[in-house]
Amino acid sequence: MEKSNHSNVLIVGGGCAGIAVASRINSLKSDLTISIVEPSEKSLYQAAWTLVGAGAYNVNDTIKPMSSVMPSYVKWIKEYAEEFLPDSNSLKTNGGTYTYDYLVVCPGLKLNYDGVAGLKENLGKNNVCTNYSAEMATYTWDCLKQLDGGTLLFTEPPMPIKCAGAPQKIAYLAADHLKKKGKLSDSNLEFLCAKPVIFGVPHFQGPLNEICDSYGIKRSFQHNLISVDGQSKEAVFKQSDKDGNSKEVTKKFDFIHVTPPQTSPDFVKNSPLADAGGWVDVDHKVGTLRHTKYENVYSLGDVMNAPNAKTGAAVRKQAPIVAHNIVKDYKKSSESYRHYDGYGACPLTVAYGKVMLAEFCYAGKVTPSFPFDPTKPSSLYWQMKSKLFPWLQWNVMFKGKEWAKPNHKAVSYTHLRAHETSLHLVCRLLLE
Repeated sequence: MEKSNHSNVLIVGGGCAGIAVASRINSLKSDLTISIVEPSEKSLYQAAWTLVGAGAYNVNDTIKPMSSVMPSYVKWIKEYAEEFLPDSNSLKTNGGTYTYDYLVVCPGLKLNYDGVAGLKENLGKNNVCTNYSAEMATYTWDCLKQLDGGTLLFTEPPMPIKCAGAPQKIAYLAADHLKKKGKLSDSNLEFLCAKPVIFGVPHFQGPLNEICDSYGIKRSFQHNLISVDGQSKEAVFKQSDKDGNSKEVTKKFDFIHVTPPQTSPDFVKNSPLADAGGWVDVDHKVGTLRHTKYENVYSLGDVMNAPNAKTGAAVRKQAPIVAHNIVKDYKKSSESYRHYDGYGACPLTVAYGKVMLAEFCYAGKVTPSFPFDPTKPSSLYWQMKSKLFPWLQWNVMFKGKEWAKPNHKAVSYTHLRAHETSLHLVCRLLLE
């Protein structure tokens, strides 16, 4: 094996997780050689695509050349990962074989458009939309701004998906758009969700149902989209009940926003690193994010099997933990391992200019970072989502900086009001 094909740390995936963990490792121990396997020439800020789909964000601001964000000290391998060979500490790509001391797996997940019959053929025409790509998000807005009412459907597939709140955010923005046009009373909006509740964290379920009621959005739970036909404007759902019985239900629509089913990439699913569900098997109960079998393999982001929300906010907490633990292993230091507690956050955009910021850890424990009731929609949270959070990805996470405490603890609202967090102060300084 040529020496140039060996790295101290080999990272599969150059998205938010991959670049953040590389930068953090370099900041802790700059003499390690780091390589990133990433075929894409584009770096994306996906969290803003909901806003793009509502005409509230410029799609061009969500895309940067990968060359502009890839750290200079990283060897960028512009190839596709094909096969993990962890017993020989190596990875096969479409261009060669690479070896490592430590492997970090974070290629993101796969949008399984084939999981809904007719979806690939119908997307981008006949008002069949999705916000799960930059191009399609612009089409969502093209459709919405031409609507003067009618039947609008919004779907959510079975978990796991990235950002579990995203499927309903576009429903709220579409409703608010129609309201501003004076056409909401001429519209029938329905949110069809495969799970039995509107949101997985109980603390936010009541407030979100109230938001739906304020717009007249009907909720149909345990409805999973199985096919869509844009020409006939029909969508077929598998409706299940609590006893496991199911039937097919056909819905007519004038507009439909589809959240595609999501899985791990095939090269992960079919590898020795995967659990029975196809996700990278990490020790999430301990929280080090190390693989359960291979001690020099770590994973973070959407592809690993920890039962947390798959969001950029989760990566923000995971990257420093993975970096610290790898450097500790490499140095054989006596420092303690750091542990991930399941933190995730979902800025629930409930209207133009208003966001409900849901922050939580494992078991649905609410862990707010700001001195406000998180169930109350706020214009400050809108500014954070549309301005602060994108800036933080490009300029803080990608630079290896850590801008919040590593172990997020739940605190009372009273305590938060009395003691503003450092993150809140940063937000105020940037937005004033």
